[in-house]
Amino acid sequence: MAAGGNMSWARRERADCILDVVKDLLLRWGYRRVTIEEIAKRAGIGKGTIYLHWPTRERLFSAVAAREAAAMTDMVVVGMRTDVAEIMPHRVMRRIFLEAIRRPVLRAIYTRDAEIMGALATDPAGKSLESAKLIASREYLEVLSAHGLLRSGLQPQILDYMLTATVFGFFAAEPLMSDELGLGLDDKADYLADTLRHAFETSRPPTKKRLSAAADKVIAIYEELARDYRISVYGVPNE
Repeated sequence: MAAGGNMSWARRERADCILDVVKDLLLRWGYRRVTIEEIAKRAGIGKGTIYLHWPTRERLFSAVAAREAAAMTDMVVVGMRTDVAEIMPHRVMRRIFLEAIRRPVLRAIYTRDAEIMGALATDPAGKSLESAKLIASREYLEVLSAHGLLRSGLQPQILDYMLTATVFGFFAAEPLMSDELGLGLDDKADYLADTLRHAFETSRPPTKKRLSAAADKVIAIYEELARDYRISVYGVPNE
C-alpha cells in the first residue's frame, strides 16, 4: 500500500504525474538506470515528495506496474458487462493477453523483460502485481465450476495451475518466436483462446441463462482485484 493512508485527489494527481514520469523513464532507459533523483527532476518535485507516496524505489516501480494492471482489469470488467460470455476463461484470457501485450510495462512484466523492469520482471510472486492472481483466480474458477461452466473432473485448485501455466506459456513465447510464422497479435490471442476453450471448457457453449447466473459474482471478483491494485498504488481511497 502506498504510504500515507487515505489520499486526496490532489495527492492522487501528483502521484499519477510521478508515475507517468517513471513509466516513461523505465521504457526508455530500463530499471537499472532510472534513479529517484532523475524522477524528481523530471517531475519538478523534491525527492522527499516521492517518498511521501512510496517508501522505496522498488515500491515506486511496483506502483507503475500495478496501475497498468488496474487499468487492464477495468477493461476485463467492461468486456464482461458488455457481453456475459466474456466471463469464460478463453474470452477473459484472450482479452488479458491483448491488453497486456499492448501495454509496454505489462508486456515487460509478463514476458520477463529484466532490462526494462529489473527484478519486477522475474519475480512472479511480487505482492504489488500478483500476476498469477490475475491470470487464474481460484475464486473465479470456483464460481465457474459451481455453475457448470468448466469441463467436468477439473478441480479448481488444479485448474488454477494448469490455466496459469498455459497462459504464461503464450507470454513466454513472445520474445522467442521469429516473425516467419507471420502471426499478428490477434492471431496469437485467438490461438490462446482456442487452446483454453478446448482444454478447460464444456464441449457445448453455455446458455446465456447459465452465464448470467455466474456473471455478477465473476464481475465482483475482478472489480475487487482492480481495487486491490489501486490500493497498492495510491493507498486506501477517501470515503
